[in-house]
Amino acid sequence: MKVMIFGTFDHLHPGHEYVFREAAKHGRVVAVIARDETVKLVKGSYPLHSEQDRLKEVSKHVDAVLGHHGSKMDIIEEIKPDIICLGYDQKVFVDELKRFIAEKKLKI
Repeated sequence: MKVMIFGTFDHLHPGHEYVFREAAKHGRVVAVIARDETVKLVKGSYPLHSEQDRLKEVSKHVDAVLGHHGSKMDIIEEIKPDIICLGYDQKVFVDELKRFIAEKKLKI
């Protein structure tokens, strides 16, 4: 099973490590690192660490890739996860994600 998680991961902390461990119980974890521009759009400011630095740090724990420029959803079609795990703070993303999965008839 392939398990996808999303995040900024600007400062890795025990909460992130917990999510990595919990997601790994379901399969191979692929973390999608938010692009700097996406973080600015969603959070109102750029992350403290560059997307490349965040990618490198997360890659020490799980497989990691940078999200696509533009649509956050394109990476889902590319990677084709079996499961998507979302953090407690990703509520806004949930509705958009549900619509996308239904529209594309994905089996996630």
